[in-house]
Amino acid sequence: MDRRTFLSGAAVVAAGAASACSQDTGAETAPAAPAVNRNRTRRLRMVTTWPTGFPGLGSAAERTAQFITEMTGGALEVEVYGAGEIVGAFEVFDAVSNGVADMYHGAEYYWQGRSPAFNFFCAVPLGMTAHEIMAWVEYGGGQQLWEELSGQFGLIAFQAGNSGHQMGGWFKREVNTLEDFRGLRMRIPGLGGSVLRELGGAAVALSGGEIYQSLQSGAIDATEWVGPWNDLAFGFYREAPYYYGPGFHEPGSSLAVGLNRGVWDSLPTDQQAVVRAAARAANNQSLAEFTYQNGLALRTLTGEHGVQLREFSDEIWREVGRISEAVVSDTANADPLSRRVYESYRDARRLGRDWANVSEAPYYQKREMVLGR
Repeated sequence: MDRRTFLSGAAVVAAGAASACSQDTGAETAPAAPAVNRNRTRRLRMVTTWPTGFPGLGSAAERTAQFITEMTGGALEVEVYGAGEIVGAFEVFDAVSNGVADMYHGAEYYWQGRSPAFNFFCAVPLGMTAHEIMAWVEYGGGQQLWEELSGQFGLIAFQAGNSGHQMGGWFKREVNTLEDFRGLRMRIPGLGGSVLRELGGAAVALSGGEIYQSLQSGAIDATEWVGPWNDLAFGFYREAPYYYGPGFHEPGSSLAVGLNRGVWDSLPTDQQAVVRAAARAANNQSLAEFTYQNGLALRTLTGEHGVQLREFSDEIWREVGRISEAVVSDTANADPLSRRVYESYRDARRLGRDWANVSEAPYYQKREMVLGR
């Protein structure tokens, strides 16, 4: 249903209700109380972990805000602030939790210091793909667990973007063996950083706006970010010529919009429904946008900038797999809720693997066999 149809229908319902309430009963009635002005604009401030105007990640935040504003007919007007405009990229969680801002847009694994369970609502090494995590959150009990977790911090959060499968990263030198990871300084967040440390590397936490300069200065030797579209925008190819993929650490990174729980509870139920619908719409468009734009950007990187694509060896993948399973399962030991989140996620991942093994995985192989490059 488009917005015009929705609003027209709402007007008919409202008119019918008004008519029913004003029928002449023959008795004298007191003057009606003034109607509540539902058209008055309420402004909400969204802080984000992304640079202002950044493609893909930043546009997912802006699109979420736009949808909320349009779908409420302007009754809710969401103003978007990039990282650093009100608070820093990694401070948006606390800002919304404490009521400094009304809502945030970011990646939930940035909050793993609050609870390791937040990782599961963004990405974990050898975890679920974009479609699988969307299915778990929407239908496998993930949303309910997420609300329980976020509620401990005075928040409620929803899926509002997904970058799809991310690349393994940009490296200044080739990584051919496990020994090449020793001493490697790499920007990599979340549980992927824990895997790197187990491989003997040093995981560095940097916001998006800090990465290029760190590569340029030699503060880091490698970085992962997202995929070709966003990586091209940052120009990483100028500092690190070797581009590895696929990545093991973020097979389908979910982005989130989080609201202060007091703000959420103050919204009428129809506006709450709009926020949920707007987040879903932004989530779907984000994945579609990343899928298409990554293909275009990859063509530019390899065709115009001479980027050299690489794959991690089977030896590296096997060791990464062994470490990843241990790291991911260890997150369940933090507390009982983390255990329940992990077990629910693990079960949903098994379902996704069973289906993918007879659907998408063999299809991609056959399509490549038939069509080639």
